[in-house]
Amino acid sequence: MRSEKVVSMPTATPAPQKTTGICDDHGQFPQTVNVIFGKEFKTACPECQRIRSEEEAARTQAHNAQVLRMRMAEKLGSALIPKRFAGKTFAGYVATNAEQHKALNTCRRYAAEFSQIAESGRCLLLLGKPGTGKTHLSVAIANEIMAKSSSTAVYRTVGSVLQAIRATYDRTSEQSESQILSSLISPSLLILDEIGVSKEKPSDFELTTLFAIINGRYEEQRPTVIVSNLDAKALPAAIGERCADRLREGGVIVIPFEWESQRGKEGF
Repeated sequence: MRSEKVVSMPTATPAPQKTTGICDDHGQFPQTVNVIFGKEFKTACPECQRIRSEEEAARTQAHNAQVLRMRMAEKLGSALIPKRFAGKTFAGYVATNAEQHKALNTCRRYAAEFSQIAESGRCLLLLGKPGTGKTHLSVAIANEIMAKSSSTAVYRTVGSVLQAIRATYDRTSEQSESQILSSLISPSLLILDEIGVSKEKPSDFELTTLFAIINGRYEEQRPTVIVSNLDAKALPAAIGERCADRLREGGVIVIPFEWESQRGKEGF
């Protein structure tokens, strides 16, 4: 006679039980008891859970804020913005006439739309009289995009760039020429200030260096902000026609600063 295999049926899990729990800190609370594989699992005090959750959220927020502060400090340090201009913002720019308001609003919009501008590499030229707030607004753009996005920005004067590269030739620099050029081509935004300061014709070295920087950023479609006391007609002679062509590509934005110097007045 053939014996039949006996198949044991799984034991049904007991339904959760509703009971009353007691918390040392918050007293009685509705508690659910689940029995799984013979072991009891009781829900904890909801008020204790809420407090722990809020404390954990606060710790996470504090940690994230610290990380953001550290990243911002690193970005500001890498930006090489001079101490005099480091704190410049749009809010601190005092506009008293229509031309100043237009310049301020155009720079604000450039910063606000930087994610789209970064994709096309559209450049910005701040040109005109000295002491009219060109550097202020250029740095305000840099500070704005670094504070509100992952974008990076670098501010350099043409003179400091040329000096840094010359230092590589006599081995007094820890960086090579290619490293310096790379540090100017790789940031999301580059601000080149004090272009055309000298009334003398730019040297071949100056023109070659400027072209290496501007063309390098052009090829990578990265926008550049040019700050100069020259006007739009005189700028090509100071940077070379090839550089001017690269800057025009993609619809360059030109802001003329034709009012009188504001140096010594509030906001500049």
